[in-house]
Amino acid sequence: MGWFLGLGIGGVVLLALSLVFDGVLEGLFDGVGVLDGLFDGLLSLPVIAGFVSMLGFSGAIAMGTTGVGAVGATAIGTPSGIATGWLAYHLSRVLLRDRSGAAPRDDDLIGAPGSVVTAIPADGYGEVLVHLAGQPVKLAAKSQAPVARGAEVWVEGTLSRTAVSVRPVEC
Repeated sequence: MGWFLGLGIGGVVLLALSLVFDGVLEGLFDGVGVLDGLFDGLLSLPVIAGFVSMLGFSGAIAMGTTGVGAVGATAIGTPSGIATGWLAYHLSRVLLRDRSGAAPRDDDLIGAPGSVVTAIPADGYGEVLVHLAGQPVKLAAKSQAPVARGAEVWVEGTLSRTAVSVRPVEC
């Protein structure tokens, strides 16, 4: 039973290490022609850790409760380890496909309302405060006409990752 408990604990330790080293095992087969992409995600540390820990803990439980030997415990632990590895693989695929929290892009600023924080001179730069995805973002801003501090503006376009072109809101 000690061997099976050791496998279970080793699997949990491997799972903890997977938080730091995930992707290492998949990278071992990159560039190897026949094996490239064959084990895509199947040899990830969470999948292996799930298999090893469930094999160990299920085997230990089977030995402790039913009195079966090592072969019987392995026969009971292997299917539960495979099921846990399969679950870890599919759960990680679902989490990696989740695109609900996509980061805002520069194009998302166009048409956004904002207010001038630092006055914008004609054909010069000032600063505006724009709310993007619920977060205040302070950006450099350029306008063809001068815009006073506190004025409401619309973002017309992006000049760079930190600068936008604006026009005053007409009353």
